[in-house]
Amino acid sequence: MLKVKNLFVSMNGKKLLTDINLHVEKGARHLLSGHNGSGKSTLVNVIMGNPEYNVDSGQIIFDGVDITNENSTTRALMGIFLGAQNVPEIPGLTVLSFLKHSLAAHTHFQTGKELSMGEFLMRLESARTKLDIPKEWLNRSINVGFSGGERKRLMLLRLIMTQPKLAILDEPDSGADTAVQNQFVDIIKEMKQTTFLFISHQKNFTELVKPTHITTLSSGKVVVE
Repeated sequence: MLKVKNLFVSMNGKKLLTDINLHVEKGARHLLSGHNGSGKSTLVNVIMGNPEYNVDSGQIIFDGVDITNENSTTRALMGIFLGAQNVPEIPGLTVLSFLKHSLAAHTHFQTGKELSMGEFLMRLESARTKLDIPKEWLNRSINVGFSGGERKRLMLLRLIMTQPKLAILDEPDSGADTAVQNQFVDIIKEMKQTTFLFISHQKNFTELVKPTHITTLSSGKVVVE
């Protein structure tokens, strides 16, 4: 599903990642481990196409396609989902509007068809009910006034609705209570058509997910065991 080959990354002239090789198999629950500052968040941001980072050399291949030079929008539409640690507040953009435009864009890119309002509302209601998310949240601005756990639940809602090929979750357990963490575990196990690459520092959460593979980073390099 994902191959990172001989990847070297820098920012403002500072080397951040050195000769990274990572293979994430289709259907895997792949844990990216390492201490704070080891390069994990940098790597997942580069995989997602964050323009703040410079890819000095190497390749990122997703589902058989070289995406090294593709922008983050194209990568998202191709089926890569990033649940970041820190998500921005977007005053004036409601959760409902954001989800509608996001899902419409994915549907058109992948099928060439337009998403009907009826289909969108049906999928939204199914996902909202599954996660026990109050209807009132849908008319609130993105992440404005939401607690850490509530933001994680919105991330889960977006994940369920977009059904990505690859879901990258950067510390989904951080700032979430036990109930939300358990929701993440359940969804990860249920979404068998989605491949997961996740970061976590919490042993209990990791043990519940039961990763199929583990890659460890240290000082911007893969630890070879």
